[in-house]
Amino acid sequence: MKQILFLSLLISTLFSLSLSELCNHHDKKALLQIKQDFGNPYLLASWKSDTDCCTQWYQVECDSTTHRIISLTIFAGELSGEIPPAVGDLPYLQTLEFHKLTNVTGPIQPAIAKLKSLNFLRLSWLSLTGSVPDFLSQLKSLTLLDLAFNSLSGSIPSSLALLPNLGTLHLDRNKLTGSIPESFGAFQGKVPYLYLSHNQLSGKIPASLGKTDFNVLDFSRNRLEGDASVLFGPNKTTQIVDLSRNLLTFDLSKVVFPSSLTSLDLNHNKIYGNIPQQMTQLTMQLLNVSYNRLCGQIPVGGKLQSFDSYTYFHNRCLCGAPLESCK
Repeated sequence: MKQILFLSLLISTLFSLSLSELCNHHDKKALLQIKQDFGNPYLLASWKSDTDCCTQWYQVECDSTTHRIISLTIFAGELSGEIPPAVGDLPYLQTLEFHKLTNVTGPIQPAIAKLKSLNFLRLSWLSLTGSVPDFLSQLKSLTLLDLAFNSLSGSIPSSLALLPNLGTLHLDRNKLTGSIPESFGAFQGKVPYLYLSHNQLSGKIPASLGKTDFNVLDFSRNRLEGDASVLFGPNKTTQIVDLSRNLLTFDLSKVVFPSSLTSLDLNHNKIYGNIPQQMTQLTMQLLNVSYNRLCGQIPVGGKLQSFDSYTYFHNRCLCGAPLESCK
């Protein structure tokens, strides 16, 4: 009788433990390998082999139905080393984020290409080196790709335009060289918010971008040259454009801006001509055309006189309020 009672209690205990352990053992093994590869850091102290990763581990999230890991988000702490290959052993992962971990180094982990369910990939404010890998174009579910604030080099792969669901692309604050891919004028799906600033990109802005209706474009602080007027047009819905600190040369007076434009920064280029009268019709919240080669009177009306002189100064012969009156 005692033996039966003991066995019954043991089975009940084991059954209870199995119910309390929601975490998939394959996922748990992968996460413990990631912790080990990072040298068992304090940031991952909650990742213990004898606790449930779905309910007791920080930085991870499980699906409420399948109990598979769907989110791995590690940020703002002490973490050193390369991104471990074991991240590729979390097949249900939808969100992968390593953010503000300056001692995370090395290239972008190739095993990430296995994460076919990934829709949010942020590897930002790290110390990653190497190229922006072509394999990222295989992650067809991506809606956001953020690789900003790293030391990535080389050219931008044209294949990124093949991502059919991409809504935001951050490649800013790296050491990327070469030109903006022609393919960026023909994204397969939706047109992304496009951030390429603070790199070493050169050459002309592809004419193909003129056929594309971007909402936000930030190409500032590069070495781009030539005509950027293709980015504008009366039928577009663009709201924010920053082309500052490049080598762009075009006649501003011939540009027709979209009525949706609220922010335009063109400072430190070689743009000439005068400010078009049409700009008085725009509801601008930010404007900067300083350090160019503009001439003529600043049109009166709209928001143009609400900006201070720093918006307009250091041009060849621009005049009128808020600058000195024209002679």
